[in-house]
Amino acid sequence: MKTHCRVALIAAAGYLVTPASFAATPAETDEIKQQLSQLKAQIAALEARLAEQEETQAELSSQQQAERSSEEAEEVAAEQTSTADEEGITLGGAIRTNYSHTSYSDGNKNRGGDFALDIFRLNLNGSIGDVLLNAEIRFFDYMTAVKYAYVGYQLTDDWQVQAGITQVPFGNWPYNSHNWFFSTNYYIGLEDDHDLGILFKRQLSDNWQLDLGFFKNDELGGVDGYVGSRADRYSYDIVGARLSGDGIYDDPAQPLGEYNTLSGRFGYHLTQGELKTELGVSALAGGLHNGQTRAGDYHAWAVHSNSHYHNWNLQLQYTKYQYDVDGGADRMAVGAYAFYDSIAAEATSATVNLAYSVPVEWGPVTGLQFYNNYGLVYDKSDGSRDTMMNITGFSVAAGGLFTYFDLVHAKNQPFVGGSASGDSSETERRFNINIGYYF
Repeated sequence: MKTHCRVALIAAAGYLVTPASFAATPAETDEIKQQLSQLKAQIAALEARLAEQEETQAELSSQQQAERSSEEAEEVAAEQTSTADEEGITLGGAIRTNYSHTSYSDGNKNRGGDFALDIFRLNLNGSIGDVLLNAEIRFFDYMTAVKYAYVGYQLTDDWQVQAGITQVPFGNWPYNSHNWFFSTNYYIGLEDDHDLGILFKRQLSDNWQLDLGFFKNDELGGVDGYVGSRADRYSYDIVGARLSGDGIYDDPAQPLGEYNTLSGRFGYHLTQGELKTELGVSALAGGLHNGQTRAGDYHAWAVHSNSHYHNWNLQLQYTKYQYDVDGGADRMAVGAYAFYDSIAAEATSATVNLAYSVPVEWGPVTGLQFYNNYGLVYDKSDGSRDTMMNITGFSVAAGGLFTYFDLVHAKNQPFVGGSASGDSSETERRFNINIGYYF
């Protein structure tokens, strides 16, 4: 457009000064030169305006493209949180296998490690009418467990309600870790925990979000739920108090169950240039029941942050929890993955997780993430030594395959040769590869 305008104006100027029949006097020549000078100034001004219009149009196109990208990202996020507009239930799942080589099992070392089926799982996701459905059931060699199963409804553009077995809002969300083992908080019931109740979620708007939940009891029905074993579950929950003389792995002689728990999580999002951070606080409180009457209470709180800068992600969390049992108890029994373990009735936890993500195009490989996750549980009420776990590793995304490569060093850590209430001074090692195919 700019070139065409310039040609037209120059042509017009040429018409003014070059007709064949024109014979100019010196005075007339000076006047024509003055007109040409004015015309050139007008052309320069017009070109400047055209350049400004093109720049404005480019900025507008850039803004429109950014808005479209933002809308597409929001649509993807909506689909991932079961708020897709299309009605119907989809079936998905995963098959995962696991290889491990450990320092704490002579047989494992002698065999060069062990390779086995991890899980087969099925997922249901979608909506019928305005009611959402999200569920996952996991099949292990030694147990079957429902991780979550809830229905949801979008109350407003900002608020969603979920009812059923849903995630307890606490700490960095949805995970306070990058690796296959989670963090030390998972094994004390404060990461990726799912219980039976109702959850109200205020989705991110005006830089803040809020999750509020009331959980009647754990996912297996509480202290007297009709189940074969209260240890057959995905996430860790309190199942009893340890009495004097009880072993760390014994069935609980004094059964207890969590009930009437209130939990809340608040997150505020800040943006400073390329740095995006969520600062958050979490708290929960509830009762402990022995099957006949209230037998105590418990509470926990945490402060946490989750920062993204280009491909970097840094998670920080500080957590304190306490179980108060009538009659006193320094140690509690927990259950998960078909066996019982123990934790201190009161302790402090700190975690530091750093990760770097790399998008790649290596055949089917589309993404790599390198990470180091560190966790420490200390100041334990039962006098046991600190629990420490450091995991250095990376994950690989390739089509339907997702694989973790983890090198774990730990003290008094479940699944790494110890217990969360152990008293060992030895650092154990586990090299682990978890291969999952998701469909």
